Amino acid sequence: MIIDCHGHYTTEPKDLHRFRKDQTEAVKNKTPLPPRAGLKMSDDEIRASIEGAQLKFQRERGTDLTIFSPRASGMGHHIGDFAVSQEWTQICNDLIHRVCTLFPKNFIGVCQLPQTQGEAPTSSIKELERCVKELGFVGCNLNPDPSGGYFNAPPLTDKWWYPFYEKMIELDVPAMIHVSGCCNPAQHTTGSYYLNADTMAVMQLILSDVFKQFPKLKLIIPHGGGAVPYHWGRFRGIALDNKKPELAEIMGQNIFFDTCVYHQPGIDLLTNVVPVDNILFASEMVGAVKGIDPKTGNYFDDTKRYVDGTANLSAAEKQKVFEGNALKVYPRLKAQIDKQARGNV
Repeated sequence: MIIDCHGHYTTEPKDLHRFRKDQTEAVKNKTPLPPRAGLKMSDDEIRASIEGAQLKFQRERGTDLTIFSPRASGMGHHIGDFAVSQEWTQICNDLIHRVCTLFPKNFIGVCQLPQTQGEAPTSSIKELERCVKELGFVGCNLNPDPSGGYFNAPPLTDKWWYPFYEKMIELDVPAMIHVSGCCNPAQHTTGSYYLNADTMAVMQLILSDVFKQFPKLKLIIPHGGGAVPYHWGRFRGIALDNKKPELAEIMGQNIFFDTCVYHQPGIDLLTNVVPVDNILFASEMVGAVKGIDPKTGNYFDDTKRYVDGTANLSAAEKQKVFEGNALKVYPRLKAQIDKQARGNV
């Protein structure tokens, strides 16, 4: 099985966007929020939105299963208060569950969280529990910067986050560290903000002892680990200068990078410097880069092609990247795959 651990629902029905626009305008103008009951998305609309995009690319590219979550840039944790974020989050997570119900062999859910600026992560525990226990989700997206680009939350190593980590471990789920839309005009959402946040997260983690406190905590750093593989020597050196272990040892069974890197030299670098046990296959297809590379004639986000093409991995190592590591990092995944295959979503 080839498991894509990083997929977002970026082709949602139009009325979801209408609702969010109305909700955002109501927050801005301090007028009554739109009723959730007015949101209309039929199963046929959902099927059409998936069959012509994510499902089509799964078949064309030879992947089997996508670990699927709401649109990352749409989480919008900087918009409104906690009540607004909670309602929006529940709507988005319920929509992912509908996708998994309609396509149980192709998609398994990961949830967004109702994070809000200044709101403690403990407020997100209830939604995480709902999604894992009731909807069968296998992980979550955790935003280290609910401000939308101003980085005013405590670092991921701060005790502020500890109760949430405890709940993750109790539920046996990992988190992908993923920011949302950027409202800071100095940063481009997918071109700089995402990669900056990825790099920031790794830097915080490697200088901390958080994994001594939480040895079972599993965190996925998306987009190939941000700048870390390219500057592997810098990060190794900083860790060693601060009397920390080797970078690969720090990552251990706790930090994992995905393969959302959109050219062959990038995947070659990633697989050359990062331990193979810490790499998960992912594409984020129909995401940040949707076009075709004019130099190759292939989609930029067809990352399976790059993993297949690298000379750095043996066949057994590629199997780890494509399947084995995901089953290790997402402990609930195998049982959920079996459950959904039996039609029990």
